[in-house]
Amino acid sequence: MRVKINGKREERNAMIYSSLEQITDRCQGIVVIDGSHVSVSDEKRFVTEILDDLVYTAVFSSDRSIKDTVYWVIRRAAASLGIFHASIQSLYEAMGRGDVSGFSVPAINVRGLTYDTAQAVFRAMAKGNVGPVLFEIARSEMKYTEQPPLEYGGVITAAAIKTGYRGPLMLQGDHFQVNAKKYASAADEEIAAIKDLITEAIDAGIYNIDIDASTVVDLSRPTIQEQQAANYGITADLTAFIRACEPEDITVSTGGEIGEVGTKNTTVEEFTIFMDHYLSRLREHGGDLTGISKISIQTGTTHGGVPLADGSIAQANIDFDTLKKISRVARERYGLSGAVQHGASTLPNEAFDRFPAVGTAEIHLATGFQNILYDSEHFPQELRDRIYDYIRDTLGGERKESDTEEQFLYKTRKKAFGPFKHEMWHLPRDIRDAIGKKLEQQFAFLFDKLGVVDTRTVVEKHIKSVDVPVEPPTTLR
Repeated sequence: MRVKINGKREERNAMIYSSLEQITDRCQGIVVIDGSHVSVSDEKRFVTEILDDLVYTAVFSSDRSIKDTVYWVIRRAAASLGIFHASIQSLYEAMGRGDVSGFSVPAINVRGLTYDTAQAVFRAMAKGNVGPVLFEIARSEMKYTEQPPLEYGGVITAAAIKTGYRGPLMLQGDHFQVNAKKYASAADEEIAAIKDLITEAIDAGIYNIDIDASTVVDLSRPTIQEQQAANYGITADLTAFIRACEPEDITVSTGGEIGEVGTKNTTVEEFTIFMDHYLSRLREHGGDLTGISKISIQTGTTHGGVPLADGSIAQANIDFDTLKKISRVARERYGLSGAVQHGASTLPNEAFDRFPAVGTAEIHLATGFQNILYDSEHFPQELRDRIYDYIRDTLGGERKESDTEEQFLYKTRKKAFGPFKHEMWHLPRDIRDAIGKKLEQQFAFLFDKLGVVDTRTVVEKHIKSVDVPVEPPTTLR
């Protein structure tokens, strides 16, 4: 944050509030808190004087009650400004009917420097009049980046306020994945853990959730139905659980996954057998429950790409024909939006405009943005060296015998985002601005290639903003 000191604009560190009284005092004349309602009386002052302090307090305070209070204030302040957490379900239903086409929805995983990175996304969206964008985080990412659902949703929401965004804000739980080893030894405990995460995510305003039980597909079984049995069963059961948890007037967009990313490519037959049995299992839960809106498949990519010995990334051979066929069958036979492509951010630039051309519904993007941050000429070499020393010392057990130093560091450095969160968030403003500018350029490029430029009216037509009531924390009752 920059403030005027002696007539000059100088940088100061964001304040970390230590008490509820500090928060309410700073809000005087700027934010009005009345029971369960929050209104912003002076948006300019809210953004320039206290928003950064609220965000940094929410992320770095050690007091849980203060964190909960700040997240609630941010979310309700956003709602008063016209920013609502939303599901993409109705847009995906329109895609399934054939009413909407011509683009692939970008789903962006923000692993580090989240406040600045999200602002770069919103700036690129504003410049391109971009409509549908999903901000997502996977179950595994929440752990190693130290971003639980409430924090991730709160920081993204604050970034929306900071950049003047208005409209539906779509947060997504990516890869709510079944751990195959834990499931094999204690299935009920693993499913219970995922249900707890689903509840936590929905409470945080994450109204788009991807169930990933592809990890328990058993390709040793003789038939596809047997291979996919645990997958479609778990996916249906968790879909029903989501329907029981979702708020009134919200249908959480739910995704399924057939082929685990990095394994064998998916076939149309696998998809249809999965879907038929999934829908049959879902009907067993009673009622007319809404099923999944999309299907994630394997087409030849690997999360993060495949690093070569020198640290560069091997070129993936994407099976665009499979994407096209399964997306078409998904829409025509089941009314889904289409197929989802994972592990795409490290693909060559010329590949991206092919995804909307073959009807890909959604494309997940993560590691490429991580690479922009870590490899930036503006990222301090001293901090990069400390991060790499930490990886060597702490995570050396994850190194394969065949890994070169470059391969090991490339594959593992994502796990430094949590331990080095404070250092990254407190980098000098000019460094974060320079990295943010580079990220913004890449977001703008991808939005153009994926066909979501000038799609704002599509979102306005198909996605209704719903103000979901959120009870204030006990500190404010």
